[in-house]
Amino acid sequence: MVRWRAGTVTTLRRQWTGAIELDVALTDGGTMRALAYPALVGVPEPGDRVLLNAGALLMGLGTGGYALVVALPDRLPADPPQALDSRDAGHLVKARYTPLQPILLGVDEPASPHHDTLAAAEDLAGLPVITADLHSALPAILAGIHADAAQLRVAYLLTDGGALPAWFSRTLAGLRDELVGTISVGQAFGGDLEASTLHSGLLAARHVLHADVAVVAQGPGNLGTGTRWGFSGVAVGEAVNAVAALGGRPIGSLRISAADPRPRHRGVSHHSITAYGRVALARAELVVPDGLDPALAAEVDAALAPLTGRHAVLRVPSAGLDAALRRSPVPLSTMGRGLDADHAYFLAAAAAGRHAARLLAAGTTGDKC
Repeated sequence: MVRWRAGTVTTLRRQWTGAIELDVALTDGGTMRALAYPALVGVPEPGDRVLLNAGALLMGLGTGGYALVVALPDRLPADPPQALDSRDAGHLVKARYTPLQPILLGVDEPASPHHDTLAAAEDLAGLPVITADLHSALPAILAGIHADAAQLRVAYLLTDGGALPAWFSRTLAGLRDELVGTISVGQAFGGDLEASTLHSGLLAARHVLHADVAVVAQGPGNLGTGTRWGFSGVAVGEAVNAVAALGGRPIGSLRISAADPRPRHRGVSHHSITAYGRVALARAELVVPDGLDPALAAEVDAALAPLTGRHAVLRVPSAGLDAALRRSPVPLSTMGRGLDADHAYFLAAAAAGRHAARLLAAGTTGDKC
């Protein structure tokens, strides 16, 4: 449950879109690094008294190593410009029935300027949608898309398997110029657009943001238990089903690694095999990059062999992708490993992006696999 701490802000540190990092002197004499979301709690200043949820930090869980600011009790932020009882400001509640539930304007609710568009939208018209089980794949996928087609408009759909606030991700803050927009779906929030479901979010990517390609992945800080089914990224299989149900073209970014110390994640991670082999009921294109180490390539082929009856397993050339990855505007890191330490992981994600771009260049996105 919640492990509460109270203290006083001593220093403001890094800031990025939607988040402020700060140091807090605790009432018990200790110190903590904390993170505040100004849209929820207001803008902290040195000398402010803060209430913290320190549970994940104290237990060593999650990404980033922060206590989270729950309130500035002596200096509460003002109400939004429109009264909270007015549905003109939106009535989409996320992180529902938690103490910090935000009330937002959903992209498809009646008060939204996009309501009529989405009320009429039924189809993605072959939109290529890349699904990935880790947030760390996002910049690599973008590198692969833009390696061959810098002009393509890419939308990111933030699902709620990891961090719920989009603001937590420094990666996402650094990719703003690479994306036409972020849509937070389900219980996630803080994107450029808010959607109640992945389905409405996908339609918004196509018909509101006019994206050429969409990427679906959870936020940072995924949940894993070391079991086949107890991993939040397994939901990428459901994303494949949603894309197919709406007439899109699902493209699976595989989690491939020769560096992960855990045997269940070497070659093709068991999470990819479960998501695409057991959860995804619709057909997807699963992308494998050329140029893998021969031993790793053999492991990958063996792992994917049982999936070939359900999905199309495609080889994509990797020439030029290493250079594209090295041009990423944000650091590449997965499970603490950078590009050179886990090259195959990032190369596989970039290859999925390249495949989507080449489908568009060939004009074949309407041909669903």
